[in-house]
Amino acid sequence: MTGTPSADAEELIYDWNEVDRKGKVFGEKRFELHDETLRDGIQNPSVVDPGIGDKLEILHLMDELGVYSSDVGLPGAGQRAFEDVTRLVQEIVDQKLSIIPACAGRTMIGDIKPMVEVSQKTGRPVEVMTFIGSSPIRKLAEDWSSELIIGRSVEAIDFAVKEGLPVTFVTEDTTRSRPDLLSDLFRAAIDHGATRICVCDTVGHATPDGVKNLLHFTRNVVEGAGASDTVKIDWHGHNDRGLGLVNSIFAFEYGADRVHGTILGIGERVGNAPLDLLLINLKLLGELGDQDLSKLSAAAQRVSSATRFPIAINYPVVGEDAFRTATGVHAAAIIKAKSKGDDYLADRVYSGVPAGMFGREQEICIGPMSGASNVSYWLESRGRGTTPGLVEAILKVAKQSDHNLSDDEVKAVIGRHQRSSVAPAKS
Repeated sequence: MTGTPSADAEELIYDWNEVDRKGKVFGEKRFELHDETLRDGIQNPSVVDPGIGDKLEILHLMDELGVYSSDVGLPGAGQRAFEDVTRLVQEIVDQKLSIIPACAGRTMIGDIKPMVEVSQKTGRPVEVMTFIGSSPIRKLAEDWSSELIIGRSVEAIDFAVKEGLPVTFVTEDTTRSRPDLLSDLFRAAIDHGATRICVCDTVGHATPDGVKNLLHFTRNVVEGAGASDTVKIDWHGHNDRGLGLVNSIFAFEYGADRVHGTILGIGERVGNAPLDLLLINLKLLGELGDQDLSKLSAAAQRVSSATRFPIAINYPVVGEDAFRTATGVHAAAIIKAKSKGDDYLADRVYSGVPAGMFGREQEICIGPMSGASNVSYWLESRGRGTTPGLVEAILKVAKQSDHNLSDDEVKAVIGRHQRSSVAPAKS
């Protein structure tokens, strides 16, 4: 239920989000989204690695949602991982999907060789996303020198480039790394043929100011290397401080060409930036045009069931309660809008997110804070007749309850009311 407004949309909603924003954030800049659900997402300690059937379905849903690329796994992690990655890339080839396949691996030739084999088996180049830690704290823990990090990086990039594969060079923990080493690493990666630099907030350390500073720094290094037209910049964020989503939006604003995320934000520790919420916000900001996101809820449900990762009931848009209300004032406003035959109005009068845009609909329940309009709407929407006595009977039970009534509970009240209405009077 998206609808067309019966009045000028700008007259119905004054949007403070758009003040001084249009033309200054994304403008005509082309940007891309990258899905990490099937790699970083399933590294979450509480999820199940889905079977290949589920992975194929998730891949198709990402393609239908318009996601640019997907990390389909770590083929060097073992035989099952290699077989799954090969099958996923073959599916992209066979079904002529638009989504670009990528694989992650350390800056080690042993991790990249399986990617080469996948590409040779399927006839489809796989983007190599080769990573190494770059922060001082990681260097100390690993006993790495700057020279060793640079040496391993260029060796891995050289090998992938020689095999004809596109390379994204990924610095882990970039948001806590020193600028001097980052500059040397980025320049070396560019010199040896990397076509993307991925800056990572691996431990969820960054704030929006950190995103701005790091992306401006990285852009300056790329420009200084004379590679502005050939090398793109990625942002990969985690959610340890609860800033994964907002940092991803700022990453686009501050110059990232591609931003990573996972469906439902699953991933290491508390997870990655939530790709579904990023899609939702880009859509609401008007940056996705007519891109169809009606299958977003289905994608979230599929990832949830495949990984056995439950969706919180209050999770935005795809959570059970996202578009449910039992509050009398809220419900009355929605019902009044519906009575006008104005779906656009009904989907927005008490919702900052239009449910119909994302494959959902507004739901009105009956509970202790409900009014008669809630009960009448519940009955009418299910094709049941309304009488003052029935409405009063249901509302009486609801007011005495400590929770919203389930459909079965409402039906039980209806049954009791009907039986009492037809019972013979006692003499």
